Amino acid sequence: MGTQQDLYGNPVSSDAAALPYLNDFAEGFVACEMRVLRILDIAAQDPSPLVQTWCAALHLFAEDAQAAWQARPFLQRARAQLAQAHEREAQWLAAVEAWADGDTPLAAQRLEALLQHYPRDLAALKLAHYHAFNLGDSPAMLRMALAAQAHCADIPYFHGMLAFAYEQCHLLGQAERAARQALQLRFKEPWAHHALAHVLLTQGRVDEGLAFMQSASSSWTGLNSFMQTHNWWHLALFLMEDARHDEALQLHDSQVWGVVPAYSQDQIGSISLLARLELEGVDVGPRWQQLSPYLLQRQHDHVLPFLDLQYLYGLARAGQWEAAQQLLVSMQGHADAQVQPRLRTAWQDVCLPAARGLLAHAQGQYGQAAHQLGPLIARLVEVGGSHAQRDLFNQLYWSALRHSGQWTALQNLVQPWHNQQPQSKRLAAHMRRIYQGLGLPPSLAA
Repeated sequence: MGTQQDLYGNPVSSDAAALPYLNDFAEGFVACEMRVLRILDIAAQDPSPLVQTWCAALHLFAEDAQAAWQARPFLQRARAQLAQAHEREAQWLAAVEAWADGDTPLAAQRLEALLQHYPRDLAALKLAHYHAFNLGDSPAMLRMALAAQAHCADIPYFHGMLAFAYEQCHLLGQAERAARQALQLRFKEPWAHHALAHVLLTQGRVDEGLAFMQSASSSWTGLNSFMQTHNWWHLALFLMEDARHDEALQLHDSQVWGVVPAYSQDQIGSISLLARLELEGVDVGPRWQQLSPYLLQRQHDHVLPFLDLQYLYGLARAGQWEAAQQLLVSMQGHADAQVQPRLRTAWQDVCLPAARGLLAHAQGQYGQAAHQLGPLIARLVEVGGSHAQRDLFNQLYWSALRHSGQWTALQNLVQPWHNQQPQSKRLAAHMRRIYQGLGLPPSLAA
């Protein structure tokens, strides 16, 4: 096997016949497109390390308890052929092996080391961002993107990744510029749509955000189910800020839930949107019960603490109290078994007490929920998820304060958000309720 180059100029040691499949993975991964799966078509015929390693990565993205087991045979085949591999491919294998072993900090570290030598390896950057994001390490995301910037100015997908890294570091002006640069190069860049949606939501530009995401939605074709459902989820959030709850619920049914219902990200998108709608007083009917068969299979997954927290809340809202308690017990066992310091801290010190707070909220024990969640709000970044995703936990905390009559604390928390987002009808309605609870004129919320 001679060394070739992929579409971004990275060295590849596989046969020429494998190159189109590797290119489909390399570009399809950063474009969030389903063509990444084509590499599975040649896994049985091509034992080369990069083909096998990327097939293993696809299995790990399933984010379930069987993912690592399903990835192992591919990693074993890759290691058996390692003598024929390029150094870049050996680094890829080492990173994905660490991921399969559950050591995501090490996986991120190895990918960042790879990027120092191959800054146009955008698949490595995307996977490194995935791990850093799940570890709550947005500065690492930005550090890696900035290091690659001079080498990737021609690639629209790079600018989308840079935009999201900026946004997660609260650098909103830079994030918007990077996202719009991506869209100038290629309008069908769903990650740039996603990054810009974050910026517009954070800045309270509700009308603009709704119009932009509606205009972009016709291009959300051929995408993986996460990117497809997640961008529609963001559009639903703008509808909720505009108090258009019926339309948001309709989007849940038509675009957010049901694409790949067995997939983790589709499940948490549904959980998050249903919970937010309920917090606004919307009756979501039997939708929690429709989710529960899938959540009952998550009892021992523990792939990411951010996922487990939402599975737990979804089970509780579906009335699956025994299953929710069993999941909490299983989470405790998983947390106790962690040996990697960063992961142990996230599970033990943040995830578990937050889980107890969420369960208390679902059970209507609002004082207990507020007591549990309050000290953790600033630390929830450690369990992963984006600002917009973790805002669900803020909203549940606010709900707990309201239901337990802690109006002064609630006013102190919500009024600054309302100040920053005057277009939000959702926040205005909350402020009117808060001032009424405080015995002050609701007109102060105007």
